Parts: sequence; C-alpha cells; structure tokens
Amino acid sequence: MLHLYQHLQESVQFIRAKFTGTVKAGIVLGTGLGNLAKQIQADAVIPYSDIPHFPRSTVETHAGNFVIGKLNGVPVAAMEGRFHAYEGYDLKSITFPIRVIKALGADTLFVSNACGGMNPQYQQGDIMVIEDHINLMGVNPLTGINDDRLGPRFPDMCEPYDHKLIEQALEVARKENFICHKGVYVAVLGPNLETRAEYRFLRGIGADVVGMSTVPEVLVAVHCGMKVLGLSIVTDMALPDALKPGNVEEIIAAANAAEPKLTKIVSHIASKLTSV
Repeated sequence: MLHLYQHLQESVQFIRAKFTGTVKAGIVLGTGLGNLAKQIQADAVIPYSDIPHFPRSTVETHAGNFVIGKLNGVPVAAMEGRFHAYEGYDLKSITFPIRVIKALGADTLFVSNACGGMNPQYQQGDIMVIEDHINLMGVNPLTGINDDRLGPRFPDMCEPYDHKLIEQALEVARKENFICHKGVYVAVLGPNLETRAEYRFLRGIGADVVGMSTVPEVLVAVHCGMKVLGLSIVTDMALPDALKPGNVEEIIAAANAAEPKLTKIVSHIASKLTSV
C-alpha cells in the first residue's frame, strides 16, 4: 500500500503538465453513460493508456479517457469508462483513478452504473439514487497496509452516500418529472449475470438492484474523505419468476435512452456544489 502514494504523485504530476487547475468534483461514467462527457467543456482529454499507473479499459462501450474541464461552470474530472474486477484487475488498480481525482482537488464524487432491477416496483429505464450498498464481491480495496496520508485505517460507513446530495437528486427528478427511486445497490464480482436463486437471495437480503461495479470506488472515495452521489440506471429487470436471457445490446440501449435523465441530475447538482 505504501507504494500507492508514490504512484499517485507520479500520475498527478503527469496530469498537471496538461491541467494546472483544481477540480471540484469527479464523475465516473459507467456502461452507456459516456455521453455525459460531451457536456463537459474540456480543457484536457487524456487516454488512460497515457497516464502512469492507470489500468487499461477493456470494455468495448467505455472510451477510456480522463476528461478534465467544466460542467455548468464547475471544474470536474470525469472517467469516460471505468474498470471492473471481472476484467482481471485488483481493486487497488480499479480505484486508483478515484485517488487521482481526489489529489486533483475534488471533494465530491458522482458515480454511475447500469444495473439489474430486482425491486418489482422498478421498471427498465428508471433511475435509482443509491442510498446504501452491500458488498458481495468478496474483496475490498482497503485491505492491506494502510497509508495514513491517504485515509484512515477504519473508515466509517454509516453514510457512504451523502444524504444532502441524495435529496437534491430526488428534487431534480421531481422538477423534471421523471421517475427516480431511492434504494440499495448490491455489488457482485461478475462477469456472468445471476441465477434465479441468486436473484432471490440478493432481493431477500435487502437489495433493490445488482451490478458489478461502484462499491469499490465508493469505499475508496469515503476513505479519501469525499462526499458521494451514486446513480444507477435500471437497464434490465432481474425478476426470478419472470426472468429472460440477458441481452447486452438491449442493456446498452436502455442505458443510452435513460442517460439524459442522469445528465440532468449531475449537471444540476454540480452547478450548486459550492453551496453543498
């Protein structure tokens, strides 16, 4: 863990050669949600492959760029595509960009994902604001020797998702007249979709949606002392008694169709970050 600090300094030094300002927030754009990056007035667009110690994105729908610029006048750093454990990366590598975003000055993180909806009151295309999560990935990015320069040994998780940001997101949805739930996200390792029995189990332990990302990034963001807003797009329904084979193309299409709703939430809240 102690080498992580040195790697962090090297990555930030590289980025500072292209961008010398300070960002207010970080944004992680998941499957089908890359169009939000187009709303950013970019000062720098850096391929992940150019940044020292960054992993390489292997998911076809992820552009793999680190975008720095302004969203509604607020300086942000956006990950145009994320990394997943099912790609073969360890969680410290997956979450390394979150530490870079923090080192660039961000105190707030917006994290988004595509997910399967297990709550029968949800529908495909709905937005869910993450109120809490369950980590069933079997691993944690904070294991190992702790570097106190990066965060505390035992970060508290009583409020991993900021309540004020959650209420602001729900208010945007009400004003814009689209459905936005508040619920629990459960993270599993993947890459396979779940069985009927697994969906029943996950629903039974209190989860509303299921996905293969987000939780590692949130754990590190909390460790760094950042406020977090998590947003999920329900791209397919995971109801065990009415289960259909998953279709990746349909999942991506559903994410793309719902993306404007997510963009409205992030853009609106980002514009008010100075008062959060």
